[in-house]
Amino acid sequence: MTIRVLVADDHKVVRKGLRMFLAADPELEVVGEASNGAEALRLAGQLEPDVVLMDLLMPVMDGIAATEAIRRELPGVEVIALTSVLEDNAVYGAMRAGAIGYLLKDIDAQELCRAIKQAAAGQVSLSPSAAERLLREVPPPADPKPLTHRETEVLQQLALGKSNQQIAKDLVIADKTVRTHVSNILSKLGVSSRTQAALYAVRSGLVELESPDRTTWTE
Repeated sequence: MTIRVLVADDHKVVRKGLRMFLAADPELEVVGEASNGAEALRLAGQLEPDVVLMDLLMPVMDGIAATEAIRRELPGVEVIALTSVLEDNAVYGAMRAGAIGYLLKDIDAQELCRAIKQAAAGQVSLSPSAAERLLREVPPPADPKPLTHRETEVLQQLALGKSNQQIAKDLVIADKTVRTHVSNILSKLGVSSRTQAALYAVRSGLVELESPDRTTWTE
C-alpha cells in the first residue's frame, strides 16, 4: 500500500526537492505541499496523509504548534520534524507536541524514505544528535517503581526499536502479553510514551544509544 505524504516547508525549493526525492520511491506518494503550519493543518484534514514532513520554522503557525494541532485533531496522522534547527527547545518541543521523528535536512534521501515508512508503521526516528538532546532535556521519572525481570526484558527490546510483534517473537510470548507489559512499564515509570521509556532505558544503562544515521524507537 502506498504511503501518503504531506510536505510542509516555507521554502518552495525545499518542497520541490523533497517531492523529487520521494517520487523515486514507488511506495511513497506526495499528496500535497504546505508553505506554513496553518496550511499544513488544513491540508492534513483535507488530504488525510499517513505522514507529514514538518519544517519547524514557518510563518503564520510554526511547525511545533502545527504538529500539536495535527496530532490532537488527526491522531492517525504521524508527523516527522524535518528541520535544519538542532536546539534543545526545538527537539523537546517537537517530541512533546507529538512528532514521531526528528530528522535534520542533511539526511540522505534513502534514509529519509526509510524513516517515513517506519513512521507510518509507528516507529520513532531520531537523529543521534536529537536523541542526545532529549536525554539531556527530558527529565527522568521522579519516582519509578521497580520493574519485574520480564518487564525489564521488554523495556530493553522496546528501547532497541522493536515493535510489539517483534518483541513477542523474540521473547516467545503473546502480542497481548507484550502490550500488557508495556502498559505496566509506562505506569511504573510514570511516563506517557514509549519514547520516554526508551530514554529511561538508555539513562539506566539497559541499552546503549546506537550511532547510525538515526536512532529508531517504536511508539
